[in-house]
Amino acid sequence: MANNSYSGVKNSMVEANHDGEFGCTLKELRSLMELRGAEALSKIGESYGDIQGLCNRLKSSPVDGLSGQPADIEKRKTVFGQNFIPPKKPKTFLQLVWEALQDVTLIILEVAAIVSLGLSFYKPPDAKRENCGRAAGGVEDENEAEAGWIEGAAILLSVICVVLVTAFNDWSKEKQFRGLQSRIEQEQKFTVVRGGQVIQIPVAEIVVGDIAQIKYGDLLPADGVLIQGNDLKIDESSLTGESDHVKKTQEKDPMLLSGTHVMEGSGKMVVTAVGVNSQTGIIFTLLG
Repeated sequence: MANNSYSGVKNSMVEANHDGEFGCTLKELRSLMELRGAEALSKIGESYGDIQGLCNRLKSSPVDGLSGQPADIEKRKTVFGQNFIPPKKPKTFLQLVWEALQDVTLIILEVAAIVSLGLSFYKPPDAKRENCGRAAGGVEDENEAEAGWIEGAAILLSVICVVLVTAFNDWSKEKQFRGLQSRIEQEQKFTVVRGGQVIQIPVAEIVVGDIAQIKYGDLLPADGVLIQGNDLKIDESSLTGESDHVKKTQEKDPMLLSGTHVMEGSGKMVVTAVGVNSQTGIIFTLLG
């Protein structure tokens, strides 16, 4: 009786600890998704036993998926991150002005305008100016010399107008593009299993542990491990540069990467990395 009571208390403590924490860390999952083929299968076998063991560690069911409880979803976002890659900081208007000024033609015009302005304000000594005035015909040429700055100022004003218009157009296009990209990301949905039901959720709401259904034509929104596949072939050229389609099976290569396209077949995967912790996110982070 005492032993049974002790075992019961011990098991309840283990379950409580298991409920309080996941059975794998973010670092472990990132390291796992860097492996391929036999190496990945060996790592899964050593650390989790099998793919079912990995799902158990993530407190997810291959059949029913996550429970879908808001508290559980928020906890997963806190521990493993959100499925969102922060966009690159937009360029300011002054930065766009500076980039517009780098045009070779505009640089030549700027130099010509400065030289012209400099020469228009240069006045020779009185004696030489008088001799020049008599030789050239007097007051008329002198008035032309005094109005010589207009040509340089006109060139400079033209350059300023071109630069401002170019910078404004670039700023307007970038703003429109970011708005369109944001709207597309908000509207994009993916199929997952939660609470035993197949539902579609925004890509940004996908969390580690979700069971995602994948099919021909899908762009994978997160990293994952294949738990069920049917003649599944993936185009990984966006990440590896390899043009050949890669066949994915549970026995040989179950690793699925975000940003790759499903070219044939269908299947289900358990999500193991999202956002900046996915392979696409890591590459974007390294690229700044």
